[in-house]
Amino acid sequence: MLTAKVVVLLILVTEIKALPTDTELQKQWEDFKTLHKKIYHQGEESRRKLIWAENLEKVRKHNKEAEMGKHTFTLGINEYSDMSHEEINSRMHGYRESSFQMMNSKHEVKADMNEKDLPKEVNWKAKGWVTPVGNQFQCGSCWAFTANGAVEGQHYNVTGQLVPLSSQNLMDCSDAEGNHACEGGTMIQSYKYIIKNKGVDTQTAYPYTGKNGKCHFKRTSVGATLTGYGTIKKGSELALQKAVATIGPIAVAVDGEKASFGMYKSGIYNEPTCSQNVDHSLLVVGYGTLNGTDYWLMKNSWGTSWGMDGYIMMSRNKGNQCGVANMGSYPIA
Repeated sequence: MLTAKVVVLLILVTEIKALPTDTELQKQWEDFKTLHKKIYHQGEESRRKLIWAENLEKVRKHNKEAEMGKHTFTLGINEYSDMSHEEINSRMHGYRESSFQMMNSKHEVKADMNEKDLPKEVNWKAKGWVTPVGNQFQCGSCWAFTANGAVEGQHYNVTGQLVPLSSQNLMDCSDAEGNHACEGGTMIQSYKYIIKNKGVDTQTAYPYTGKNGKCHFKRTSVGATLTGYGTIKKGSELALQKAVATIGPIAVAVDGEKASFGMYKSGIYNEPTCSQNVDHSLLVVGYGTLNGTDYWLMKNSWGTSWGMDGYIMMSRNKGNQCGVANMGSYPIA
């Protein structure tokens, strides 16, 4: 019979064997740089490698625990794995409430029906309403990508044409509505701009730079227009489910502060320590249930190396986890 000390020793030996050697670690680092086209300034690489190695160990530890049933999701290395948790939060979480934000509207989706009367599963991406995943890079422009994602879906619903729209147009031109490019903004402020401006340009005509720039909107390049916008009853996941089922892709914001969010790879993201203070926006493109656990299917704007090719399944019906139903909105084409 094994003693407690022997069991602990065996666990430690297994842990050590699981760790990569210096040679293996260097090869993984070189592969990471090649895959993500990383070029560092002189003296910066050693610091970035250290951050990446620490994140690699966090991924390894978490996934081992996931195999033991301690987590419902896995972590992975992505193009942002050479950034610290603090850097990701400060540079890439751009949902910012302001005095311009008006969450109440004459079009509010309420939780006025039974969940049993709604479809058990919805996937607007599979139905062709969703454009390819974008990449905001190290810029807090998630709000622009999410707003346009919602507009693209409603434009497709009305016209049958799926047109990628310009996030840079919203970044450069909607200051008067309260948005501030890489420093943050909201989806409703973006809808207000598109309504007032009588359109938003296509992505092709007004490409993304990931930097604050001057407005050069072209009337001849408008890809979609809006007549109004609506909101979702704050805090109600049932109202959000109704909106996703009956309207289409819905813009939301969540608390993405946890390090696990930045390294999410697959599975249903269940993070009980999430708060209700939202700081990052995503597009809900569907919902469903996997192995008895309800989830929201959401499109991020961090490229396809993050998550499930740019998507995440977030916990649904777990007490409005991460504030997912706090700031839901949608455009009216």
